[in-house]
Amino acid sequence: MNQNPLHAKTFSGHKVCVVIPTFNNAGTLEKVVAEVAKYTPDIIVVDDGSTDNTEKVLAHCKGIETVSYGINKGKGFAIRQGFKRALAMGYDYAVTIDADGQHDAGDLLVFDEKLKAGPGALILGSRNIEKEGMPPKNTFANKFSNFWFWVETGLKLPDTQSGFRLYPIKFYKHSRFFTNRYEFEVEVLVRSAWSGIKIIPVPIQVDYPEERVTHFRPLPDFGRISLLNTLLVFITFLYIIPRNALLYFTRNKFTTIIKEQITAHNESPFKVSAALGFGVFMGIVPIWGFQMLVAAFLAHFMRLNKILVLAASNISIPPMIPFIIFFSYKAGGLVLSNPQDITRQTLIRLNDQLMGGHFYSTFQLLGYDIYQYVIGSFFLALGLGFLVWALVYLLLRLSPWIREKG
Repeated sequence: MNQNPLHAKTFSGHKVCVVIPTFNNAGTLEKVVAEVAKYTPDIIVVDDGSTDNTEKVLAHCKGIETVSYGINKGKGFAIRQGFKRALAMGYDYAVTIDADGQHDAGDLLVFDEKLKAGPGALILGSRNIEKEGMPPKNTFANKFSNFWFWVETGLKLPDTQSGFRLYPIKFYKHSRFFTNRYEFEVEVLVRSAWSGIKIIPVPIQVDYPEERVTHFRPLPDFGRISLLNTLLVFITFLYIIPRNALLYFTRNKFTTIIKEQITAHNESPFKVSAALGFGVFMGIVPIWGFQMLVAAFLAHFMRLNKILVLAASNISIPPMIPFIIFFSYKAGGLVLSNPQDITRQTLIRLNDQLMGGHFYSTFQLLGYDIYQYVIGSFFLALGLGFLVWALVYLLLRLSPWIREKG
């Protein structure tokens, strides 16, 4: 394969190769390889157990690296094998391009330009999914995938289903991916975002030739992608959001956090006060152990600033818990017809048991009414949440810094 001298410097100095996973694409593969070779000689073709004439086609493609195995294991597995071979050969980046001829190899120049401007990023080729000729099932699947990617990462991308990408594989040396088929392209994108790898979308051309062969099976493949998204959503709310919040809080003071969040997200006084008031509410409601998780989940769908919500929900830190229990129980007594009182000694014992994870059972053993506490905690949460919202809103409206910002 001879490289076009006009593009001799494509990816120069960045240790980039092109990985082409293929399964029964003998009719288009040779042309794809030839087009890619005009821009770079660093090509790895992964034959994912093809049963057609792929082996003979590859025999005509001189100067390329090949990886092959006898049993088809899926596109994701093929890409991972390509990454493995690329890392062993000393490459830091790998561009994946489909073997069915839908991608324009000329867009490698776009990836080259973006890589030079933002080294270390994952560059995502983005198709115009509204373009005439785009298969309807592709359009639906892409919008579906884009939505769940946003839920899992908070990032909005125009085309999370595109297979034309530049991966910073040097960051994946110790990664252990667990999917093998089309869903791998979702997994690697989400986990890259979780790892702090910047994702840059770039527009690309796409065409669907008549001889194109696709192996996407709507029912099983869409089902696997849906199961993967379910798992990723659980991980997002159970681990990623609390982890990011903890890291953020350990590096910043609370007042600095509020000011940074207002500046970074251009938050209005109403949105800031609503986030803090809602956070206080969630910090008091009696769902101990799940307060931050539920707070982050609801804040996401209420479009409130999650960092501010999680910061305010920390009202339930250990020094505050006895007071929250006491005033919740007292508040419940105000609305019930037959309230029970609570003594200081009981309050101390309840707090100790709460720290040991035995709050409700201890309440019952001491003869106190759980219903009174639960009702009271909701009233207390509503009252303090509203009070925080009102006070913060008033302070921000009167703040000279806010007036200057506005």
